[in-house]
Amino acid sequence: MPHAELKYSDDLGLDAGPVLVAIERVLQQHDAGSGECKGRAYPTAIYHHSHCLVEIAMLTKPHRDQAFTDAVIADLEREIKTHIPKPCFFSLDVRYSGAGYITNSHVIEG
Repeated sequence: MPHAELKYSDDLGLDAGPVLVAIERVLQQHDAGSGECKGRAYPTAIYHHSHCLVEIAMLTKPHRDQAFTDAVIADLEREIKTHIPKPCFFSLDVRYSGAGYITNSHVIEG
């Protein structure tokens, strides 16, 4: 289950919801078994230069090699930039969680 975080200057007028949906769609196009992508957006009113930073974290898997990563980065960059309505600095980080990371669900029974 991947995670996506958007951190951006609020002057961009970015509609983060559709960006998070697009990120999930791109990840699932490359890896149908990746599952839902948990997404969060953090616009900030305090910044120096207009910017958008996108951070994607996924579990390490054998098929997520360099070729996979390069293709995902290219498609994510292309798709995300279609949602940014004005010029800005852009950064994208796709990384893989290590052995000490767990992911599951919290369920309240009863």
